Amino acid sequence: MALLPEYDRGAVPDGLVTRRQLRDMGLSPGGNDGPVAVLRCRWCSYRPQWSCNHPTRGFLLRTDLATPKRTPTLAQEWALDRAMAARQTCPVPTCRRRYTYCLPLETIGSCLECHDGTPADPANYTAPTSPASHRLAA
Repeated sequence: MALLPEYDRGAVPDGLVTRRQLRDMGLSPGGNDGPVAVLRCRWCSYRPQWSCNHPTRGFLLRTDLATPKRTPTLAQEWALDRAMAARQTCPVPTCRRRYTYCLPLETIGSCLECHDGTPADPANYTAPTSPASHRLAA
């Protein structure tokens, strides 16, 4: 088993970047089958004889094998919006507010105002657009 080459921060050759740097460039790993090198953590840069195995190390990928990010289709965006709406909307029929954050539905089962009466900040939710009893288009 061959070990991957290790580079200190600031000494990485051109053409090798981390996944986060790829994302900032608008690229995805694409044809990269895995990391080609290891970006050593800050602590290991003082110990060049040691191999870096800390959780803060990074893995380097080649930019020439990266591909542009795919843009989601309109149907995929609608599906994501519906999924987020399900996580952000209070399931209590008399409430049905959509909050700007995900609700703790597994532990509490509703928004805090419905659960224990804690008042919600009106800037954090939008009121339902139609009455809870009638959601038909016609």
